[in-house]
Amino acid sequence: MPEISSAMQILVFWAAFGYLLGSVPFGVLLARVFGLGNLRDIGSGNIGATNVLRTGNKKAAFLTLLFDGGKGAVAVLLARHFAGEDAVQLAGLMAFIGHCFPIWLRFKGGKGVATFFGILLAWAWPIGLIAGATWLLVAAITRYSSMSALLAAGFTPVYMFVLGFHYGFVFGIVLALLIYARHWANIQRLRAGTETKIGQK
Repeated sequence: MPEISSAMQILVFWAAFGYLLGSVPFGVLLARVFGLGNLRDIGSGNIGATNVLRTGNKKAAFLTLLFDGGKGAVAVLLARHFAGEDAVQLAGLMAFIGHCFPIWLRFKGGKGVATFFGILLAWAWPIGLIAGATWLLVAAITRYSSMSALLAAGFTPVYMFVLGFHYGFVFGIVLALLIYARHWANIQRLRAGTETKIGQK
């Protein structure tokens, strides 16, 4: 845990900023721009890049991935520039929560994987790169996006501890627990052998 050094009003500001930025549903907006229809009626109904990819539009999926990751990164980088490490982790966490529970979509959002990686890359790029490599390796072997996300998130606190980023260990655990909570239905489908693979419509 970082030392709480910022004033309460500063922390409240960065919490609100992170949440509002994270709650922008780029997947839904891009699906409309590209004429793909209502993303809620496609595939899993999720608003993230994996579900956008199920429409067959790789450009829209890539942009969703980029923007969803970007909003997490921007929250972290701006908080780091203007405030302390306590505000940085809070802004990142709230950006993740904003994506998962956006006020604009009645708190029914995505699963936060792209935002998770954006946060990590901006917070500590070595951790982000290793977590991303974990996702890619598992995805290449299994072709399950959900399993890749679960293993990458689960190992992230371990990577933080081993590489000396101890001040983010609790931060990593909280993010990982939220990833697991958001993927609970995926976990059940993985156990049942009915989970959809990457690229499958």
